[in-house]
Amino acid sequence: MFFGPKVDLSPSDFREALQSHGGRVIDCRTASECSSGMYPGAENVDWMAGRMNAECQNWDRDEPIYCYCRSGARSGAAVQFLRNQGFKKVFNVGGYGSLR
Repeated sequence: MFFGPKVDLSPSDFREALQSHGGRVIDCRTASECSSGMYPGAENVDWMAGRMNAECQNWDRDEPIYCYCRSGARSGAAVQFLRNQGFKKVFNVGGYGSLR
């Protein structure tokens, strides 16, 4: 049975954390997917294009990072990658549809 990707924060918890603590919001979808809209202030780092490693090199490893994609699967993989790179406050906030 498939239960979907692990989401660390619900949409309301994400908004509250972002408002309280600030941070970087990463849209892990393709540019084509992002053309339908993005969360305000989000940066597009296409997980499928393999750009995450190059993009994250100059990011603050202590800054909160919130990742989302279409369903939460790619953002979950991105969160795991970033945690493995030493980022301490990284959260999967799931799919864009629930954040809108």
